[in-house]
Amino acid sequence: MASREEITVCEDEVRSRYSHLEKMTDLVAIWEVALSDGVHKIEFEHGTTSGKRVVYVDGKEEIRKEWMFKLVGKETFTVGAAKTKATINIDAVSGFAYEYTLEINGKSLKKYMENRSKTTNTWVLSLGGTDYRVVLEKDTMDVWCNGQKMETAGEFVEDGTETHFSVGDHSCCIKAVSSGKRKEGIIHTLIVDDREIPEAVE
Repeated sequence: MASREEITVCEDEVRSRYSHLEKMTDLVAIWEVALSDGVHKIEFEHGTTSGKRVVYVDGKEEIRKEWMFKLVGKETFTVGAAKTKATINIDAVSGFAYEYTLEINGKSLKKYMENRSKTTNTWVLSLGGTDYRVVLEKDTMDVWCNGQKMETAGEFVEDGTETHFSVGDHSCCIKAVSSGKRKEGIIHTLIVDDREIPEAVE
């Protein structure tokens, strides 16, 4: 027979699981936002009867407002290590239907991601059974790996520049070489342990 302690633990587990399900009943939108320090999940709850608004970033509650009489409007908060500004817009479409849009740094998520693909390079690789996501911010030449800004050393070489850093005991280098074409500009290549890593599309 199970002891009273074991039963209590089980009840608590069920209760916490149930309360999480219960609190997510007004979940109306989920977005995934790829930033330099990682991919962040934004969840939004909107109670159209209670006027409740709750914003979660990576599962952590950022904003909670109960009994909002105005059902439309916006909620602004920050995401990630660089505290990137994010805004959820709540608009009435018709009757009791609502539309939810996410803006990052004042741009629609789609526009922001399109612009980001021009200003960053992203590589996803596996080393010794661990997955890594390496991001180069082209404007600052900052390198991020799994949410951490890396210590880098840059040097000029014959055909461009090399930015060196290490991941664990692996030596990494991002080579920047001119494409020779004005439209393409500079081509960035990640080399890990003398192996070229293909760029990821996010």
